[in-house]
Amino acid sequence: MLHQKVEIFDTTLRDGEQVPGCKLITAQKLLIAEKLDALGVDVIEAGFPISSPGDFKSVYEISKLVQNAAICGLTRANKKDIEVAAEALRPAKRPRIHTGIGTSDFHIKHKFNTTREEILRRAKEAVKHAKNFVDDVEFYAEDAGRTDNAFLAEVCEAVIQSGATVINIPDTTGYCLPEEYGQKIKYLKEHVKDIDKVTLSCHCHNDLGLATANAIAGVTNGARQIECTINGIGERAGNTALEEVVMILRQHPTLNLTTGIRSELLNEMSQLVSREMGMVVQPNKAIVGANAFAHSSGIHQDGVIKSRETYEIINPADVGVTESSIILTARSGRAALAYRAKKIGYDLTKLELDKVYKEFLSYADLKKEVADEDLHQIMEVSLKTQAIA
Repeated sequence: MLHQKVEIFDTTLRDGEQVPGCKLITAQKLLIAEKLDALGVDVIEAGFPISSPGDFKSVYEISKLVQNAAICGLTRANKKDIEVAAEALRPAKRPRIHTGIGTSDFHIKHKFNTTREEILRRAKEAVKHAKNFVDDVEFYAEDAGRTDNAFLAEVCEAVIQSGATVINIPDTTGYCLPEEYGQKIKYLKEHVKDIDKVTLSCHCHNDLGLATANAIAGVTNGARQIECTINGIGERAGNTALEEVVMILRQHPTLNLTTGIRSELLNEMSQLVSREMGMVVQPNKAIVGANAFAHSSGIHQDGVIKSRETYEIINPADVGVTESSIILTARSGRAALAYRAKKIGYDLTKLELDKVYKEFLSYADLKKEVADEDLHQIMEVSLKTQAIA
C-alpha cells in the first residue's frame, strides 16, 4: 500500500512565539522560516498580522522570502483581521488565511455570550470573506476538543459550503484522551457532507502531556495535517512536537503515513529555535534532547556497544545526531569503560581493564559523570604511564 502524506503545518512562529519570553524580532523569524522551508514543512504559520505592526511586517517579509511552503496568517472571525492578513500575505507564492472562532459551549457562553446559531453565522461569513482574497482558507473551530460532536459536524459542513479548504480541529486545552480525539476525527469523517473535499487538521495542546498521542490518533483516523512546533513549544504546556510526530510516522511504516520532512535536519532545527527563543530543550526531550541517544546504565551501554538496535529504535544520524553517547558514571560497566578508553587512545588488555575499572569506580562515586580528562588521570594512577599502545 502506498503511504499517504500527512501535511506538516508548523506554528513555531505563531503559537510557539506566544510563550512568555520567546518573542522574536523579524530578522529572527526570517532565519527560522528559511530553515523551516529547508526542513520541508508544508505550511508555515508566520504570525497573527493584526496583532501588532511588528507581526504584520514579519508575515509580509516571510511571505517574500519563502519559496516552497505555504505561508499562513492567523485571524479572528472578523473582516478587519482577514483584510489585514490578506495584505500581509500578498507577496506569498502560496498564501493561506487561517480564520475561525470558538465552538464549544464554554466559549459560546462565557467568551462570546452568544448562541450556536450566531457562531455558525460568523464562521460562514469569515470563510466567505477570506475567499475574496485567497483560494486556500483554513477554518479553526477553537476548543473543538470540548465541542459537542454533532454541533462540530454542523460547523464543519457550513464552512465547507462557504469555501474552506482545511478544517482545523483544535484540542485547545489539551483535554482529550487519544481515543476521544481520534473518535472525534472519525465522527467528522463519517457525518460531515463533502468532508472528503477538505483536509482535516490536528492542533493539539500538551496540558495533560497528550499532544503528540492525540495528533497521531487524529491522523490514524483520517486527518491529514498536523499542526505542531519545533521542540513542542507553545502556550502553557506547549503544542504537539514536530520532531516527535515526524519520527513516529517514520518508525511505524505499518501506519502507511509519511511526511515530507528532511529528518536529518531535526537536531539542527531544534538547536536553532532553542537558541533564538532562549528556550532550553529539556535533556530528556524525545528525539532532540541531549540525552535522547545517551546511555549511562552499564547494561544498556553493553547492549548498545554490541548492537545499537538493542536500546535505540532510531538511528541518531536520521535526526542529525553524529552518534550515540556512552556516558561514564558509577553505573557504567567494564564494556563502557573500555569503549571510552579506546576512543581516547587506550587499548586495554583484560588485566589492565580490571585494574583501571577499580580505580574508575572510586573516582565515579565522587562525580556525577566521568569526562575524558578524568579518564586520563585514572589511567595515570592505575597504570603509571601516560598512554598505552
